[in-house]
Amino acid sequence: MSQRLPWIVAGVAAVAAVGLVVTRRAGGTGVHPDPRAGVTAERVVPPSLVLNTPGAAGAYAAARSAPQVLDGVYCHCDCSKHAGHRSLLTCFESDHGARCDICMGEATLAAQLAARGSSLAEIRHAIDQRFGP
Repeated sequence: MSQRLPWIVAGVAAVAAVGLVVTRRAGGTGVHPDPRAGVTAERVVPPSLVLNTPGAAGAYAAARSAPQVLDGVYCHCDCSKHAGHRSLLTCFESDHGARCDICMGEATLAAQLAARGSSLAEIRHAIDQRFGP
């Protein structure tokens, strides 16, 4: 029995890992929030206070340039579940956005697409395709 125990433990761990992946994929993407009327970038961290991490300054600038778009986008780092964030915009109202590659990538892409005239639906689709499960 003692020789089989490591194999049993490894088997249980493998089944749990597969179950987690299947559950994650079955859950699909999160629900995109409805953007709030009149939302602004007033709560986005100002440039002088943004952490000096690669990509952070550009991502916070993106959040400031398109707050109404980011407010209607679900953040695929799932911070709505673990940090209580309402939308992608919320990530940039603290230092969270500067510590998360997903947040920075989503914000940058969303702002670029918005500047090209993409609709919110098109932006959401692009975000889901690149960052979703």
